[in-house]
Amino acid sequence: MSSAEKIDAAAHRPTMRSFFEGLRYEVMPFKGVDEKVLQHVPKDVKVTVTASPGKGIWRTIDFATRLAGEGYAVVPHLSSRMIKDEAELADIIAKTTEAGITEVFVVGGDAPEPAGKFTGSPQLIRALKELDHPFAEVGITGYPEGHADVPDDKLDADLREKAQVGTYIATQICFDAPTILGWARGLKTSGIDQPIWVGMPGEVNREKLVRISASIGLGASARFLKKQQGMLWRFLLPGGYSPNKIVRGLAPHVGAADHAIAGFHIFTFNEIEGTEKWRQRMLEKYPA
Repeated sequence: MSSAEKIDAAAHRPTMRSFFEGLRYEVMPFKGVDEKVLQHVPKDVKVTVTASPGKGIWRTIDFATRLAGEGYAVVPHLSSRMIKDEAELADIIAKTTEAGITEVFVVGGDAPEPAGKFTGSPQLIRALKELDHPFAEVGITGYPEGHADVPDDKLDADLREKAQVGTYIATQICFDAPTILGWARGLKTSGIDQPIWVGMPGEVNREKLVRISASIGLGASARFLKKQQGMLWRFLLPGGYSPNKIVRGLAPHVGAADHAIAGFHIFTFNEIEGTEKWRQRMLEKYPA
């Protein structure tokens, strides 16, 4: 590393450390995963819980409330296409708030057919607003590389509508730091200034991805990989994938005023122990 690079790294060290201290882990509510969280994830790391059509929305809620009972800050995903109507949404709100959960993350979801009246996340966002929801934080999704099934103009319009209620944005996976930065700067310029959590996989190898794909079912896997446009081939490259390249690409720009990037949202694919070991290595790289 050159002297200039060392100076640059030192200048961004405090913000980068805060990114790794305050990142969030996304987990899938499969059997035994809650025990992995309890064993490997410190209580100061926020845990978000996905919703899978094969498991049902209440599997997500039950999983999240159990972790909340163990002292974690938990964020259940509210999958719009898996929630029947306002009555079921009200039940979910009651169950989560009773457990002390103060944050939810609203997604469209991968269910091939909607369970009821909600066909996308903007509709569920509207319903949350109409129910005068009690959550301190409501996360919404962002797509730095677009969406395979949704035109860019509709994505933009939906994001603007969701941003009227959403308090932060967590992105889908994007492997290219310049693309992430360009997208984040564009949002800031357009007046959308909610904090952005950059979505990236943790240290996950190709074998793990194949196992996870088999676990969630072929149809759901195909829909997920279609949304994550460049993900599959990245994992199949020699040597697999490492999140460090994205981190290095973003590090010189953290804290700048022209974007609202606030941290990392890590897709663990339930590779929880390995992901936490990686986080600890990164904390060593950016000491206090």
